[in-house]
Amino acid sequence: MKILVTGVAGQLGHDVVNELVSRGHIAIGSDISDKYSGIEDGSAVTTAKYISMDITDAETVRARVIYEQPDAVIHCAAWTAVDAAEEDDNKAKVRSVNFVGTKNIAKTCGELDIPVMYISTDYVFNGQGEEPWKADCKEFAPLNYYGETKLMGENVVAANTDKFFIVRIAWVFGVNGNNFIKTMLNVGKKYDTLRVVNDQIGTPTYTYDLARLLVDMIETDKYGYYHATNEGGYISWYDFACEIFKQAGYTTNVIPVTTEEYGLSKAARPFNSRLDKSKLIEEGFEVLPTWQDALARYLKEI
Repeated sequence: MKILVTGVAGQLGHDVVNELVSRGHIAIGSDISDKYSGIEDGSAVTTAKYISMDITDAETVRARVIYEQPDAVIHCAAWTAVDAAEEDDNKAKVRSVNFVGTKNIAKTCGELDIPVMYISTDYVFNGQGEEPWKADCKEFAPLNYYGETKLMGENVVAANTDKFFIVRIAWVFGVNGNNFIKTMLNVGKKYDTLRVVNDQIGTPTYTYDLARLLVDMIETDKYGYYHATNEGGYISWYDFACEIFKQAGYTTNVIPVTTEEYGLSKAARPFNSRLDKSKLIEEGFEVLPTWQDALARYLKEI
């Protein structure tokens, strides 16, 4: 298969291209920069074909997709700076990337009958309660602008094609970019004691593992809504931080605090990011390894 991957300079796009190439697929990576701007780690993504594509420009998207003639598109590109998305000066750009860009991808794929995979987020839900969110749940009520625009993206994909995968993920970490683990390791070197919230609950997602699942999915026609994170149970950011320091051999003292006590955040964060992944098993897909195992492998990788 020939697969076009957007957002290849990000954590997930980087690993998706590597996974595609490792399986013998033809991968075309795209992002807005003239040249690939992700980590130069010597992996396949740095040698795969790269094209510059501004997803917010409808004509450019259509022309590029028609020229490349991919068998499917995996749409990883997104504005993911959640707090910055709340700033008035950024909102037009956030909407342009997460909604308009996704609309351009979805309309083109729909017109050309090309399957599309859209990477979404737990932030489309209201983040309340303790019950895990089902993949086919329609009780949407995003708490912040990032979540609003990602939900708009979901809706525009479903409105333009029947051949779609909408995959919601959470708490992402990968080698190519910044994430919670890298932040904890950096601050853990500087401070003896840290405060980390313990009332936001979810499960981490290692992009290396997720990429394998996404390619498994795009190789099928089992379209629909899915949730995908690593296994290993639901935890808080406090629990995650403690395990990071334990595995990394740090002696940093971690103090659990509530979201209210922690403060600082411009965007409202969901308390309940529990994603029910049972649909993966129902559809015959292999679930991801535990997050504890993923963390151990990631620490060796970086």
